[in-house]
Amino acid sequence: MSQLQVQNVLVTGANQGIGAATAKVLSAQGMRVACADIINPDATVSSLAEHKHGHMSIACDVSDETSVNALFSLLDNRLGPLDALVHCAGVIDERPLLKTTADDFDRVVNINLRGSFLVGREAIRRMEGREGRVVLTSSDLGVSGRETFSPYVASKHGVMGLMRSWSKEFAPHILVNALCPGPIDTEMLGAHNMTPEWRARELDIPLARFGHPDEIAQMAAFLIGPNAGFITGQGIGVNGGSVMP
Repeated sequence: MSQLQVQNVLVTGANQGIGAATAKVLSAQGMRVACADIINPDATVSSLAEHKHGHMSIACDVSDETSVNALFSLLDNRLGPLDALVHCAGVIDERPLLKTTADDFDRVVNINLRGSFLVGREAIRRMEGREGRVVLTSSDLGVSGRETFSPYVASKHGVMGLMRSWSKEFAPHILVNALCPGPIDTEMLGAHNMTPEWRARELDIPLARFGHPDEIAQMAAFLIGPNAGFITGQGIGVNGGSVMP
């Protein structure tokens, strides 16, 4: 049975939404958190100052291998041995297929899927030979599907594939799981990303509300904690009943 006590954790997409909420929850539990984001990760670290665990912020484009390598080089020098990764960086794009360009597709897949591969690979490299935890972020649409979201759905299904493969490849010492959030009240679900009609449709679920980022963060904290030592290879739906496998 795993008794890993996580001390050092990397959270990507930490500037806002689920990533920022996760960083705050993990800091409050006494972990030292490295916050990475392409936009102003310092903002989240400033909000963690009250916990004073030696947090750090690093700007990183998760879709760019050079940027990811630079991120982990800094972590190696300043954070210490990495115990866990919670990878939240991602984008969404609502667009009919026939109006979707190859550039539109590449942007979503590069950030959501390539980013998960690059960051996950380097995190696991640091954990190999000892215990560790990896939590990727998929979506309820990574379990089901939806019209007019094909690049996003494809990328999130791909994240599930990475998670399942890695969970077998690196067992029993590194546990790999994925969060599959439903509609969460974040900037990603805002009007600039989704039409009012689609926001209304998101409420057509059994719990009839948007989730809160803290509700996803608490599940991430559980999955990297000592009580989740028999969980690997799972997509955990925190979705208000939007998908019932």
